[in-house]
Amino acid sequence: MDLRRLSSFLAVAEEGHFGRAAARLFLSPPAVTAHIQQLERELGTPLFERSPVRLTTAGHRFLAHARGLVDAANAAVEDMSDLAEGSDVLRVGVMGHGSAELTPAVLAAFRHLRPQVELSLTALTFTEHTSALLEHRVDVAFVRPAVADERVTVDVLTTEARIVVVPARSEVAAAPELHLADVLDLPFVALPPHTPRPFTDYLYFTEARGGEAPRPGPDDAVTPQEVLMSVAAGRGAGSALSSFARFYRWPGTLCVPVVDAPWDHSVLATRAGDRNPQVALFRRLAVSLAPRFASGAGPGGAHPLGGQQDDRDQRDDHADARPAAGGTVGH
Repeated sequence: MDLRRLSSFLAVAEEGHFGRAAARLFLSPPAVTAHIQQLERELGTPLFERSPVRLTTAGHRFLAHARGLVDAANAAVEDMSDLAEGSDVLRVGVMGHGSAELTPAVLAAFRHLRPQVELSLTALTFTEHTSALLEHRVDVAFVRPAVADERVTVDVLTTEARIVVVPARSEVAAAPELHLADVLDLPFVALPPHTPRPFTDYLYFTEARGGEAPRPGPDDAVTPQEVLMSVAAGRGAGSALSSFARFYRWPGTLCVPVVDAPWDHSVLATRAGDRNPQVALFRRLAVSLAPRFASGAGPGGAHPLGGQQDDRDQRDDHADARPAAGGTVGH
């Protein structure tokens, strides 16, 4: 029986509301609804009345079983975690380019201090903002934005300005900088329903649009590469931290600063209470090295490898790709 479905069941039972349960689990409401429907099909009986949301007779009977199963699984993980304290493998998850130049610096420092510990690297999709960590598929994770979950400990590593990624032939690509009012109506790439809400809000500037969903583009994306393919084809737009422009030079795309968007963070996420000494060392190294990479996080500032962080060379690459009159983003 899938523990994710059980967790969704318990959250809805305790919150009495699908939306609040989704927020608590950092899932979208459709994902929680799907978990409940799958569980009901598996058990062959409805577990909730929908309006208002309350447990059925079968749901009340199943509640104690669900709590017991989740508690047993958590106890098993906790019991086995003691054995991992001397683990010779540290599993590192990295979403996109992680925390920019800081990520390889931390990996190199850890490898120097713990040469006997194998580093296993896993690329994380947008949907794995917290799930890979909480499901014990990785031990530490470089993700963005910051995670607000009592099960997760967060160390802020970089604080950066925001950019949008747009087709090089679009009208907005001609501007040296943009404001939120310029970008909120762009057709953003679509994210799967089970993408954690914090990441969705980050990508779509949800706070600036008053909680409204963006105008969707025709393409789904769960990785930076998929975003860039859609943008290069003129079918949508994406957003990112400013360091994205240094790591993803993709023909047919341009990164433009959004000067009035609130700056945001990349973070190192770990499981709360994790006693693995390798995790503790990795955290200390990340936090201690972060200030060396903190200067110039905004557009046009100096970055840690020297030189200037701007997109002049990127714009030169696309000098022949300027928009024709009336050029737009999306089809």
